[in-house]
Amino acid sequence: MASSPLANVRAALVHDWLTGMRGGENVLEALAALLPNAPIHTLFHFPGTVSPALEAREIRTSFVQKMPWIEAKYRWYLPLFPAAIEDFDLGEFDLVVSSSHCVAKGVIPPPGAFHLCYCHTPMRYAWDQEHAYFPKRRGVISRLRAAALSRLRTWDAASATRVDLFVANSRFVAERIRRYYGREAEVVHPPVDVEFFRPAVPAEGPKDVPPPPAERGGGLGWGAAPYALAVSALAPYKRMDLAIAACARLGLELRIVGTGPEESRLRALAAESRIPVRFLGRVPPEALRDLYRGAVCFVQPGIEDFGIAAAEAQACGTPVVAAGRGGVLDIVTDQETGILSPAWGGAVDFAEAIDKARQIRFNPLKIRAQAELFSVAQFAERLRMLLERGISR
Repeated sequence: MASSPLANVRAALVHDWLTGMRGGENVLEALAALLPNAPIHTLFHFPGTVSPALEAREIRTSFVQKMPWIEAKYRWYLPLFPAAIEDFDLGEFDLVVSSSHCVAKGVIPPPGAFHLCYCHTPMRYAWDQEHAYFPKRRGVISRLRAAALSRLRTWDAASATRVDLFVANSRFVAERIRRYYGREAEVVHPPVDVEFFRPAVPAEGPKDVPPPPAERGGGLGWGAAPYALAVSALAPYKRMDLAIAACARLGLELRIVGTGPEESRLRALAAESRIPVRFLGRVPPEALRDLYRGAVCFVQPGIEDFGIAAAEAQACGTPVVAAGRGGVLDIVTDQETGILSPAWGGAVDFAEAIDKARQIRFNPLKIRAQAELFSVAQFAERLRMLLERGISR
């Protein structure tokens, strides 16, 4: 069998920053496996924060790496990011693959090189979610920030011309790329580790699920109290306040995995509710899998570009209740693998969607099969095909 053309191509990987393992870093890890000799170019890297597979790679950082207080205050340097990403010298490479949710796609490829951008999303805070990230305030600081974001939008749109092929992680992101960059995009869903995230026992259909969904227990045994699960950064646009309010209406325990700037406010909201809300912070993968397996349902009240945690929950056979807009439309089949609530609804609508999910006896086989569409193998095959087509053009 002939070897892949990718085996001999001189390739570079470009990623915004390496500060932890989230969905974007999982994609980068899969891309790195396709291009085993490609160095990773990134604005900054905090050693020890990403997987061993990524830490073992050659990692080239920008001048931002040496800025004061970079680990605690890297967001201060956002106005410098375009210049920093353009400062990378990629002259030795024939193939550039950027993994971008901020500025990575704006890297300057050498003449004749093929540049594929796997776009997690156009910059949310520079485009349609500026006010979700930065509450509107008066004053000089607010005006300076607005001016900086305006310049960033101009650069972001102009630098899109440096990409030969955009690949979006969902149909929702493909539409955002079309709107903000005026470009079409292939859709390749991000990889989900469906070999690790799977039901506790092989699912054989509804008849083999011992108790009804409302009695499921979350790794604590079938007799434990039922709970809903959210896995999310605690940021305003994630709408965890909506999940708390909805579960309070139902008297259903809510467990939240994740951290973020909203945690103090959300804890205060939870303290006022009449239900237990457990803030679990970061948990190891095995514990997360157990939480997925035991939840009554997985809840996603915010609008996500894809929603990899929702796909992981489905891989474990757990139905998803989500706001019916965004990347989740590529993941959830309404009333078959979960429930989609009105996209702009409130706590009452979301509570009704959760309650509806608790009344349906979902088929775990069907839920699991939906998640298998997002396997690592499927991702790798689609990307390999697009890259080989690009370098042979």
